[in-house]
Amino acid sequence: MTANPTGSARFLIVGPQGSGKGTQGVLVAEAFGVPQVATGDIFRANVSGGTELGKRVQAIIEAGDLVPDALTSELVRDRLAQPDAAAGFLLDGYPRNRGQVDDLAEFLGGRGEGLDAVIELEVPREESITRLHDRAVKQGRTDDTEEVIANRLAIYERETAPILDVYRAQDLVLAIDGVGTLDQVTQRIFDALASRGLIAQGSGGNGAAA
Repeated sequence: MTANPTGSARFLIVGPQGSGKGTQGVLVAEAFGVPQVATGDIFRANVSGGTELGKRVQAIIEAGDLVPDALTSELVRDRLAQPDAAAGFLLDGYPRNRGQVDDLAEFLGGRGEGLDAVIELEVPREESITRLHDRAVKQGRTDDTEEVIANRLAIYERETAPILDVYRAQDLVLAIDGVGTLDQVTQRIFDALASRGLIAQGSGGNGAAA
């Protein structure tokens, strides 16, 4: 198998907390040789680097407020403009709502680009809650109560899940069963991408990685 003929690998991975999207995102990004772009990492990098954008983020966070969409989009645009993202990227955690979807479309459209696929990890709510609870216990995070976890999932269902309708209308969404072993889910993702002609360099058709 060869790499996707367009050489394009611009992905978005979406799923509720506990779906494993962070782990799967790393594997997909590595296989395609593109950076995983996660909003949390962008925030931390700018704050620790003392950039002007980072100073604005830090002031907002220290005030106990949420980083507004406009600033979040500005940070993501800044990250995607860096050389390592020129050949593609995998977005994780952005866009989170319809406003950010529009911001991303405007930015990519201005560069004559667009997303190649949106990977949706489907995990039942009960499974997500179980995974998050187990993780909290293992990490000793007593603040991750069932009520807190349920609230996070509710925010995802209310604000983020609806963006998938936008991408479904564009025939970009690849719905992946997120229940199974790490390798099983990874293989499902790579098979779905391959069905669209999006094949990782050197994957040999097998995206399951350690």
